[in-house]
Amino acid sequence: MADAPDTAPDTRPDAPAPADSDPALRHHGDAEVSPGLLDFAVNVQGDAPPRWLRDRLVVALDDLARYPTAAADARARAAVAARHGRRPDEVLVLAGSAEGFALLPAVRPRLAAIVHPGFTEPEAALRAAGVPVVRVLTTEADGHRLRPDDVPDNADLVVVGNPTNPTAVLHPAEAIRTLGRPGRVVVVDEAFADALPGEPESLAAADVPGLLVFRSLTKTWALAGLRAGYALGEPALLARLARPRPPWPVSALALEAVAACCAPEALAAARRAAEVLVRRRAAQAAALAAVPGVTVLPGVAPYLLLRLPDGQGERVRAELRAAGVAVRRGDTFPGLSPDHLRVAVRSAEQVQQLVHGLATALATVPA
Repeated sequence: MADAPDTAPDTRPDAPAPADSDPALRHHGDAEVSPGLLDFAVNVQGDAPPRWLRDRLVVALDDLARYPTAAADARARAAVAARHGRRPDEVLVLAGSAEGFALLPAVRPRLAAIVHPGFTEPEAALRAAGVPVVRVLTTEADGHRLRPDDVPDNADLVVVGNPTNPTAVLHPAEAIRTLGRPGRVVVVDEAFADALPGEPESLAAADVPGLLVFRSLTKTWALAGLRAGYALGEPALLARLARPRPPWPVSALALEAVAACCAPEALAAARRAAEVLVRRRAAQAAALAAVPGVTVLPGVAPYLLLRLPDGQGERVRAELRAAGVAVRRGDTFPGLSPDHLRVAVRSAEQVQQLVHGLATALATVPA
């Protein structure tokens, strides 16, 4: 078992629940972006939804005078179920996968283990609800791979990303399966799984007791402003997750988007986009690695994690911003430092501006 780092809260049964006192856990890439900046900070692909999806949403606008209906929810769940080979009652449509993380306290865990570096919203939501949290840190030395034995035996909730944000590491599905045990809920954040050709190592179709898989549609389809996603799992577990939700938690437009993005023609388009991302990521990684001082960590996601020379991260990020480029700071992710930056995969033309900005900043030695 790996000991919790000093920054983790006390997880003894009689210890007071930690407060939601760390604002870094609520920091997201959109906070790095301002009008006029080239956006490498947010992992949304494209500037707007594709035309066919826009057209469907425009038609759905005519029904906005009505509350979201059970029939619309059923259509969305049926589309998701068909997409993953599940039953409709194994689907819970969410207002973005982040809503699923906000609902995690409803499963009433006694101790949550969060694999870090990873998306911080689950820990923020659990800590705010008074749930004790232990951080299970992966390390760069072994490629940030998941070590299931590092998860405390008494953790009855485990959260892991796959691929993990921000390390871009894809964990073997079998390693995640080994986390399961009676009485434990294992949550897999597959927000970026559809950006990988063939969706390798996905557990979205797996019928595993205690497993919850969260999916997001906002990244691939440029729907961050709409909030659309879903959870997959056992009906009884989904019912526990959904218990605190208010009436009509998912908008009519989001329900329409979920149904549309799970249609066969949309899945084909997503596969083509994933192939493009593979080529772009390889070219971007090579271009960035050629900049003296930049270490590009290996990964398979639509983003790359960079490490800069010791003590240069904050200065370089500020100089990039002054040059018109926004990148995602790394130090708000537990286990990373100010010398880590996460950058989204972008077009070759945009990458050249990032490369130029990094090369210029790193060539300047502060007095």
